[in-house]
Amino acid sequence: MSSYISNERPQPDKVLADIADYVLNYEIKNDLAWSTAHYCLLDTLGCGLEALTYPACTKLLGPVVPGTTVPNGAKVPGTSFQLDPIQAAFNIGAIIRWLDFNDTWLAAEWGHPSDNLGGILATADWISRTNVANGKPALQMKDVLDAMVRAHEVQGVLALENSFNKVGLDHVILVKVASTAVVGKLLGLNRDELINAISLAFVDGQSLRTYRHSPNTGSRKSWAAGDATSRAVRLALIAKTGEMGYPSVLTAKTWGFYDVSFKGNEFKFQRDYGSYVMENVLFKISFPAEFHSQTAVEAAMTLHHQLKAMGKSADDIKHINIRTHEAAIRIIDKKGPLNNPADRDHCIQYMVAVPLIYGRLTAADYEDAIATDPRIDALRDKIQCVEDVQFTKDYHDPEKRSIANALTVTLNDGTVLNEVEVEYPIGHKRRREEGIPELIKKYKINLARVFPEKQQKTVLENSLELNKLMNLPVNEFVDLLVV
Repeated sequence: MSSYISNERPQPDKVLADIADYVLNYEIKNDLAWSTAHYCLLDTLGCGLEALTYPACTKLLGPVVPGTTVPNGAKVPGTSFQLDPIQAAFNIGAIIRWLDFNDTWLAAEWGHPSDNLGGILATADWISRTNVANGKPALQMKDVLDAMVRAHEVQGVLALENSFNKVGLDHVILVKVASTAVVGKLLGLNRDELINAISLAFVDGQSLRTYRHSPNTGSRKSWAAGDATSRAVRLALIAKTGEMGYPSVLTAKTWGFYDVSFKGNEFKFQRDYGSYVMENVLFKISFPAEFHSQTAVEAAMTLHHQLKAMGKSADDIKHINIRTHEAAIRIIDKKGPLNNPADRDHCIQYMVAVPLIYGRLTAADYEDAIATDPRIDALRDKIQCVEDVQFTKDYHDPEKRSIANALTVTLNDGTVLNEVEVEYPIGHKRRREEGIPELIKKYKINLARVFPEKQQKTVLENSLELNKLMNLPVNEFVDLLVV
């Protein structure tokens, strides 16, 4: 007795069709989504500009073949590079993510939806320059913001109930999928072509999380998103040629994504696609630190000032207890040697010790010049993390999405300071009124790192007011940001 596998080509998996239909047809009506996308654009570009002050990042930038310039190519903000859209997407994506300072989404899977701006901005800029060269109108920045809202939504909704990290896959798979979908729309793909493109993103090889975890934590985690969003541009361009897709890429028995990479489980969905993710996204405003530690760092800053007021310092600390949520323990509770900046910005003990000692936490504090201070490792050894199950519950609650940490400090003389608890970081939706002025301040500081005063003023005049920005041609906006 024999069996056979039908070779009849199936209808596209519902997940693929739903993404394509959302990206092509959904109307973004919520003003909060547009305004948040605006702030997200400013903050994300600012993060990229700050990264340009780090040689470890800039060594990766530019064309694959040195000296290459692409006519009508996409320009990379903060640089003089003009590249093909694939390499430009890598460049932009790498600088955005380098310092772990752009926005964050926390759910069953975590990630950074603004990583998609690498592919979005590069593609929109290239299309615009090509259009202008051929006497056609450029895309407007409204198209970029529109694509950002949709990319945030695809990445974030897929992340709500589906943990890729638990099967060993890195969250940048969601950047690849979301970027492919929205870049495909920018390129003018029809529904069938867009489904093909999204299927190519899933059938692709996916990144392992090896570079995010001890003992292999390393700098690839800073350019992995650039790699993913640039690959998305490549796949969307391939689909645009009419290249076929793989309609049951997720559900195919034995050979599909679910069986091969997701332990046989199908994706689960908490909600339909809309603009929920952009409206609720988390901004990193105060500290360039892995987001599960943001409230712990804020609490450590408060304790630093308390100790100073008492005439004491971190040297007087005997023990620190961090009451935290399960995700923080799984990702950033780390003992032992820390070998590089990528190791340090994923260690909650390090990110608490530095502000307790110095009263600050900046990107420079992860570099060797600070990390060699023996007081940091001495204090790290005194820090213990314990899970609070209510914190974990509130972390997953869609109405709260808290990222709580609580620190209790015991001094050498036996004094126990009052616990300092911070439930929501300043970049949370519940602290938007407090956070947005600080976000704009951060944006201005980052512009000043790269551009002379006159250019800063021009950029601010064209970017701070939403309606003015939305009507600006993409290529003209990007031209404001090059050197």
